[in-house]
Order: sequence, then C-alpha cells, then structure tokens
Amino acid sequence: MLIKAADKIRSSEITPKSHFLNRRALLAGTAGLIAGAALPGYARSLDFEKASGDLPGPLTDKDDITSYNNFYEFGLDKTDPKKYAGALTTDPWSVKIDGMVNNPGDYALEDLIKPSTLEERVYRFRCVEAWAMVVPWVGIPLADVIARADPVGSAKYVAFETLVRPSEMRGQRGSFQLLDWPYREGLRLDEAMHPLTILANGLYGEELPNQNGAPLRLVVPWKYGFKSIKSIVRITLTDKQPQTSWNMQAAREYGFYSNVNPEVDHPRWSQAKERVVGAGIFAKKQDTLMFNGYADEVGGLYAGMDLRKNF
Repeated sequence: MLIKAADKIRSSEITPKSHFLNRRALLAGTAGLIAGAALPGYARSLDFEKASGDLPGPLTDKDDITSYNNFYEFGLDKTDPKKYAGALTTDPWSVKIDGMVNNPGDYALEDLIKPSTLEERVYRFRCVEAWAMVVPWVGIPLADVIARADPVGSAKYVAFETLVRPSEMRGQRGSFQLLDWPYREGLRLDEAMHPLTILANGLYGEELPNQNGAPLRLVVPWKYGFKSIKSIVRITLTDKQPQTSWNMQAAREYGFYSNVNPEVDHPRWSQAKERVVGAGIFAKKQDTLMFNGYADEVGGLYAGMDLRKNF
C-alpha cells in the first residue's frame, strides 16, 4: 500500500467525487456536515468540506475504502476484514507508551487524543497496494503524541505493536499463522516526527472502521502501506532499530525502510506501476512516483543513503 498526495492524481484515474457526495447527502440532514460526534469522547464536529476544501482531488468511494483491505489478523482475503472485523471490541482502548521516554504510561485513547489537540483537519492521501485510492483520514500528527511522552535524547527509533486478541481476531488463531503476532512496525525518530506522519482515528469524518485499523492506526504517506500499522496498543521509543513483521517474515522482500521506490522491484513483481481501485482489472496502470510523490518533502531524510540497499 502506498499513499499519495491528491494533487498528484489524474481525476480520470480515481473514483468520481460525485459518488461520495451523493452518498454523503444521505448521511445527515445538515448540509455540509458529517457527524464528528461519531468519534466518541475525543473528536469534535467536523465540517468536512471546509476542512478539506484546500486539498484538491476527488475521493474514492467510501465503500471501496472500507471493503478492500489488508488486515491479516482477520483473514488473508482482502474482503475478510470487513466480514470479520466487527468482532473486535475497541472501547475501552489504551496505548502503552514506554521505552526511552520521560513520561511513560498506559494512555486511555480519549486522553491520548484530546479534543484540544485533535484539529478539525482532514489528511487526504492516496493509498495504493497495486491499487490506488484517495482516503480522507482524520487524525493528529504522531509528533504530538511523541512530544507528550518526552523522549530522552538518545532515542533514535519508534516501535509499534498491534493488539493480540485471538478470541476476536480470527487470523491470530488456528493451525496456520501467517505472521508471528503481534504485528510489529517501526520508524526512525525523524520519520516519526515528520509532519506528514499521522495517527488516524477516523476517515470521511467518521469513526475509523474496524477493518481500517480502529481505533488508532499509523499513516506514513511516502511508505508502502504495511508500514501503516493498525489497531495500535503499544508505542516504544528505543535506541535500536526495531524488528518489523514483514522484514522478520521475508527480509529479502521487505526492508525496514519500505520507502516507495519504483526503481526497486519486489523480488516477485515490479513496483513501477499501480492500479486505481474500482477501475477494473483491465484498466491501464499508472506510473508509481518516487516516495509516492513526496520526494520534495521527505527526500532529505535519506540524503546520502543507498536506497537500493536500504529498501
């Protein structure tokens, strides 16, 4: 999965915005308002059009965003998360923040993302994993949460873990296990502090659906989507590069950095092209951009690095 700025996308390649607007008109009687109150306890009403009006580009149909997902805790098929993620209990929810920080603790979600820090903003990014979709995330900069934890000066990395609850996450039980749970991910501290890196707790101005990583997930726009870990329960600051699930599973195929680099092929397929969701399997693919189109914003983070070796 990749994430791109909407202004990098040709309108002919994305699901028409009118599809969303027609559906949106049915959601509430108040024109122009999507109920932010659906984010219980930690969100304010969100005037969607006002918040996203300066972000050009049509949005993908909400049904596509919420029904075509990778979330292996609920199954291997991309339709499994929507079928089975309803079993997940997301309230109450807390996130343990530990490691090399001055303010460790178990933070209740409503305390971690307070109304005073959750801005009425929409991050409209494009997500791709051999397909493309424009997703209007609602969230806050990860940097805000890290700042609250107050990392010590020697911290260099941020590690993340997903919930382990086999009783509700069917992909975590049974004889066949795709991954070694919990799902793990990690970023360098400067990547985590970058303003484009967010913690999302909603989309389309509504509470984040379970299949999309409720109640809290990472979104890193210039990296492949498996870096955007879902249903986060732990954030750890460390001075050592953390283990990450797909790198542990297949180091030859999935590097720690996982930056979008169309010049570096996956060992089993090319990553130079991407397809728009909803366009059909015979639709023409489009070129994948370096750093998913964010080269100007994040290229400096990797100055001097061999991006073929550090893939």
